[in-house]
Amino acid sequence: MTDVLVVSELAGGKPRKSALSAITFARRVAEGTGGAFDVLVIGDGASGAAGGLAGYGARKLLTADVDGGLLAERYAATIAECAKGGGHSVLVGAASVTGKDLLPRVAAKLGAGIVSDIIGLDVAGGTPKYRRSMYAGNVLATVSVNTPVAVVSVRQSEFEAAEETGGASPTESVSVATDPAAERIEFLGLDVVESERPELAEADVVVAGGRALKSAENFEKVLEPLVDTLGAALGASRAACDSGYVPGDLQVGQTGKVVAPKLYIAVGISGAIQHVAGMKGSKTIVAINTNNEAPIAQVADYFLVADLFEVVPALTEEIKKLQAAG
Repeated sequence: MTDVLVVSELAGGKPRKSALSAITFARRVAEGTGGAFDVLVIGDGASGAAGGLAGYGARKLLTADVDGGLLAERYAATIAECAKGGGHSVLVGAASVTGKDLLPRVAAKLGAGIVSDIIGLDVAGGTPKYRRSMYAGNVLATVSVNTPVAVVSVRQSEFEAAEETGGASPTESVSVATDPAAERIEFLGLDVVESERPELAEADVVVAGGRALKSAENFEKVLEPLVDTLGAALGASRAACDSGYVPGDLQVGQTGKVVAPKLYIAVGISGAIQHVAGMKGSKTIVAINTNNEAPIAQVADYFLVADLFEVVPALTEEIKKLQAAG
């Protein structure tokens, strides 16, 4: 029997969607081992936000109101104490920017083994085994953890968001632990890029541009009308970000954000292995490129050999016509 503790991040006073992927993982472990899972909502305003996760079948919904800004050093001790007190054998969170900062600190406090950024799970035989990719997805490893507690981060794009099961989990608050490390760090502020478009890592449709767009102005005039017509998130290759066409937080790839939308449209992106590693889990991939031998053709479901400056505006107009007719 394996009990799991899910750590939920907060954003804008609400649990992040990535928590639902972690809940999917926790359910599978609990069902496969005869255990249960609890959810810990931690951060400023956690008590008020926790209700958003009450209907997902957790045995308990735990809250820890930690103010003073998002500092991993401030959260780690509380999460570790919660896991110890609840007897959890597995602790899981999202492999997000926050998760990658926070979960290794929790593992250190628990003396636990950690498996980061997993893409699959096998609970046959009652012992969880975790699948993770290495070398930009060219190698897949299946690993187990030998320590009494395992800390795991899940890649959101590889675990479907959990659906509500009905009912409401009982809620209780947990004590906030102190940590000398947190006293040596001051939270100065958080700069958030505000956008009316969907969050890149959570969008159902992503339109990404590459260096072939040639300028920031072309991103704005050629690509963004398509993005907004589809109600999509805007992404980019590393080359486009490094060239200053768009901000770095829009980078898709091994060193950027990993996405797996229902539809991914790659415009003027050749498909370097590092970029493909960040989007090849997409359900349908459409690529537009003048080079019919571009590497992205190997993963694309639809590959159009054409000039993006002609095709993208035409595609945008056709979609607008279909929307108006529908």
